[in-house]
Amino acid sequence: MDIRVGILTAPHIRWEPADDGFLLHDVRIGIGFHWDRREDQTFKGRLEILHNADGIETAVNVLDIEDYLCSVISSEMSADSPAELLKAHAVISRSWARRAMQANRASASRMRQTAWESNGHRGFDVCADDHCQRYEGTRRMNSRAVEAVMATRGEVLAYDGEVCDTRYYKCCGGRTEIFSTCWEDIEVPYLQSVECRWCDTRDSRILRTVLNDYDRETTDFHDWTVRYTAAELSDIVRTKSGIDFGMITALRPLHKGASGRIDSLEIVGTLHTETIGKELKIRRTLSPTCLYSSWFDVERNGTDFVLHGHGWGHGVGLCQIGAAVMAAEGFSYRRILDFYYHPATITAL
Repeated sequence: MDIRVGILTAPHIRWEPADDGFLLHDVRIGIGFHWDRREDQTFKGRLEILHNADGIETAVNVLDIEDYLCSVISSEMSADSPAELLKAHAVISRSWARRAMQANRASASRMRQTAWESNGHRGFDVCADDHCQRYEGTRRMNSRAVEAVMATRGEVLAYDGEVCDTRYYKCCGGRTEIFSTCWEDIEVPYLQSVECRWCDTRDSRILRTVLNDYDRETTDFHDWTVRYTAAELSDIVRTKSGIDFGMITALRPLHKGASGRIDSLEIVGTLHTETIGKELKIRRTLSPTCLYSSWFDVERNGTDFVLHGHGWGHGVGLCQIGAAVMAAEGFSYRRILDFYYHPATITAL
């Protein structure tokens, strides 16, 4: 089965042929996050250039889903990751991609469209960045990731007859979060909050196996602190929200999820007061890039705001660093998946 991956949107796509595929110039990765940068990347499969009505072009890579997964696993993980972690990630990445493809194409069929559209993606199933799954072509692809994909070929997580929505992230900070804290107000039985004792590690050997080169630039992923003066915070909020709150005087969490992640935050200013949410909007509004997570306590130190936080990412589903430690301790990929997604089960398509 082929998957369509949106790689890059630009006024003009710069590309050239490469062995078994093509090379794209100036591909942006980590869009809107603190590791935001550009790279030249080589891809396997076929290139399609979509010409949008506004004159902007989109590069779409069309390839077999199992080849896509080999790159996703290599892009998300280091080449030295434990085999059981790579297998676990192969299953959840396959599950997430298959579910996204089914949802997008079913929507297209209902609307009788030839170019489906979902989550801002028009003409392709998933994007290549962290918004969906990291897909960085062949540059980071390694044989151990290929072996993990082949060893689990066709396996997905399923619940109640449907492929699961297998969310994941870097580090939960000690407890995973429930689905509704971050997205729709619905109950997802296999995306519940569990205590995770494994991700609080400073073992450089393990971290090198799960974090690729630019992820290792982030060192304070489990517990972190951000400090702003009132003026700095007010400028950031004004820029990111487009609203002039005046001088920010208070940040008041109104509701927290099971892990402590805030999904409703009142921002109080001298000119305006407003409640924002959910999790990702809070993270983006309170940072020039994006806070590591919305699990934080607010301390006032004089006129300064000090945020004491935990975790890196939304916290729903599999904790990559926690799963890496579990694999290093001898847990099988089946045990790892059962811990983070219970009661979903592995099913062979």
